Amino acid sequence: MTVRPLVSSSGLRPFALRLIAACLVATATASAQEPPRPENASGAAGAAVAAAVGAPAPRFVEADAFRIGPEDVLDVQVWKNAELSRIVPVRPDGMISLPLVNDIQAAGLTPTDLRQQITQRLAEFVPSPEVSVIVREVHSVKVAVLGAVRMPGHYEVKSPATVLDMIARAQGLTEFADRGRIVVLRQNGAATTRIPFNYRKVAAEGSEQDNFSVRPGDIIVVP
Repeated sequence: MTVRPLVSSSGLRPFALRLIAACLVATATASAQEPPRPENASGAAGAAVAAAVGAPAPRFVEADAFRIGPEDVLDVQVWKNAELSRIVPVRPDGMISLPLVNDIQAAGLTPTDLRQQITQRLAEFVPSPEVSVIVREVHSVKVAVLGAVRMPGHYEVKSPATVLDMIARAQGLTEFADRGRIVVLRQNGAATTRIPFNYRKVAAEGSEQDNFSVRPGDIIVVP
């Protein structure tokens, strides 16, 4: 008795080709439907994907260069000239005193600006002076917390801080504080802006958006 194969050698090749083609189509379809991964995304698409997976946004950005203010302590060094080098405080009038230069305005300038001005003044007496200005101590950046807090006063701010941070530094609110009427007074040129602060919402929900950062010169008023 002769047994015949179910598929002849001539019929096996077309069947195998059709099977391979079907597998390739299925693989391509699955790859097209796979969502993009954050690490492979770039540009605007990358930002959208990162936001979708909960990437944290920067909490504090300092846009302006540091400017010297009253009570700051500066280290002014003139290279190879110890007699002209000094560690000096900035006076309440914003001036500092140096040999040969005498009084020079420091408040409101960046350390780079002040270095250039000292260099120009010293050039009248010293050939090609090399000057460096280093801020040793910062005392001019302050925020006031006034009203119904346990320790009202002016507080130095040496790192980013929020309104809630400053109230905590003032030892918190008193029992008579009106938590719904707290305001931050912020100077913008000649105008003063009143910014409401929702203490109840921040304390209850921990909202970072409402607990905004303070700026130098802000006045927090707690009625």
